[in-house]
This record gives sequence, C-alpha cells and structure tokens, in this order.
Amino acid sequence: MKKTIFILTAISGIVAINACKKDSTDYAAQATCTGTTPTYNGEISGLIDTHCGDSNCHSANGSKAGINLSTYALASSQFLNNNDMLTSIHHGRGVAPMPDNKPKLSDDIINRLDCWVKNGCPE
Repeated sequence: MKKTIFILTAISGIVAINACKKDSTDYAAQATCTGTTPTYNGEISGLIDTHCGDSNCHSANGSKAGINLSTYALASSQFLNNNDMLTSIHHGRGVAPMPDNKPKLSDDIINRLDCWVKNGCPE
C-alpha cells in the first residue's frame, strides 16, 4: 500500500512538472511558407495592429509585459529574439495565450506570423 502511494505521488509530481514546462517548439522553423513571404508593411503591421496593439495591450500607449509592438523595429526585435511571442500565439505551454481574453487567431494568421519570422521579419 505504501509503495503504491509512493508511486502515485511520484507520477503526479512528474506530470505536474511537465505541465509547467515552457513549450520549446520552434514554430517559425516548422512553418510551411511555400508561396508566402509576408512583410511588415504588406500585412504584418495590420495583423499586429488589429490583434495585438488594440485595447492598449502591446501598443505605444500600453505595453503589457513590457512588450511594445507599435513599430517595425520593436515588433521585429520581439518576434526574432523572444520565442515566447510565437508560443503565446500558438497557445503553447508555459506562456499566456494571446491575444489576451480573445479566441485563438486563425491558422492562416498564425501561419503568416510564423512565416514572417521564418523569413527574418522582412520590412
């Protein structure tokens, strides 16, 4: 009986630890971008303005979690240097799902963001 309780406790601990780990998936590397080369000025700035910069979340007026995506320089730097950006958009483990308090973005929008990052965030 004691052995069974010990085993169940150990399994529960392992499950809990794994559930808290951050998602380390490289979403940009896995993106299928054939025929898709989004640019910041072409479509990404509009997506960010609509889905990330609204309600003063990640805009010049309000940068939650210290993330300001209001310009090309700021947005490209965040997406290129912070794996959590795409992880949060994909609703991966260990980060807050974005957009905050809204449904997950469509697969098309997520793929455009992934491809933008995969291609080095062209302006």
